Amino acid sequence: MASFNGIGMGLGNLARLSHAKSRSISPENFTGEKGKGGMATDGTGAGCAAELGQGWKISPSVWVEAGSAFTMAEIDGPGVIQHFWLTCPVESWRSLILNIYWDHEETPSVRVPVGDFFCNGWCERSLVNSLPISVNPANGFNSYWEMPFRKKARITMKNLGHEKAILYYQIDYTLTDVPEDMAYFHAEWRRSNPLAYKDVHTILDGVQGQGHYVGTYLAWQVNSNRWWGEGEVKFYLDGDNEFPTICGTGTEDYFGGAWNWDMDNRYVTYSTPYLGMHQHIKPDGLYKANQRFGMYRWHVMDPIRFERDIRVTVQALGWRAHGKYLPLQDDIASVAFWYQTEPHQPQPALPGKEFLEVD
Repeated sequence: MASFNGIGMGLGNLARLSHAKSRSISPENFTGEKGKGGMATDGTGAGCAAELGQGWKISPSVWVEAGSAFTMAEIDGPGVIQHFWLTCPVESWRSLILNIYWDHEETPSVRVPVGDFFCNGWCERSLVNSLPISVNPANGFNSYWEMPFRKKARITMKNLGHEKAILYYQIDYTLTDVPEDMAYFHAEWRRSNPLAYKDVHTILDGVQGQGHYVGTYLAWQVNSNRWWGEGEVKFYLDGDNEFPTICGTGTEDYFGGAWNWDMDNRYVTYSTPYLGMHQHIKPDGLYKANQRFGMYRWHVMDPIRFERDIRVTVQALGWRAHGKYLPLQDDIASVAFWYQTEPHQPQPALPGKEFLEVD
């Protein structure tokens, strides 16, 4: 894609000039207006800067009150969100819900617990070194998913918790024309806890419109012994019914690994630009009774195209002691990432805080 309009800027096009206007929203500039950053006289840092005054980190963060939603950004388009960074306390990663709305829509195109969006669904820090998502010490969440919009972008953070939560953030975007063939970014969270016997975990369903699927994150708790990842990831495209168009060969295969991720009789984690099994939480022999895993697969170089609809599922499949497959009843949470035309179908309602929480 050409980058002269400020969209899709890669290293190969980095020298191209553009008339796009670079802007950024943070607690130091809530509107992103030109020449309006660092003007706060009140904020979470006011006490620390009392002797320094205006311009000295007066407003680096905000409080998101319990049971409320804070509007992080409201941007008039056309434009493209190119990067955003945030950090918040680890105990709020499942109770803070990231919502993104495009072009005055009433239901969000993105609605995901903030930890899961950044591949940290277990509320235990795990670093991620991938192309669209980067998680860095300590709890620095970064998204480089390209998010074009034509009329408006609105980003909110809803606090389902019982306590207020502090939030630091910065949203970097450009005001520029958006070509007609640019689709809108979407992300959706789902959880099966536990998955019913012989059932499959649905990662995505109910999508209508043209688009392409670009990523999967799974937070998987294994509730049994032995190897657990024989299940296939399946993509049902454009009217597929009983059988999918795309069918993988196993869970670890889909995430770019092989042979149970087993090296020297132990799981080996990895984080690469497009895929990873970056988190393995081991039982501790006391309160941590089950193994937990975090995995991501970005279809950046191989997006899965659909014209009308898409459904994505994963099986939970292990082994019986006598060498037969065993359908598992695990705890599986997922995030699906995709682009599509608008309007979109409303996402399923999020469950209450108790079903979201990690225990």
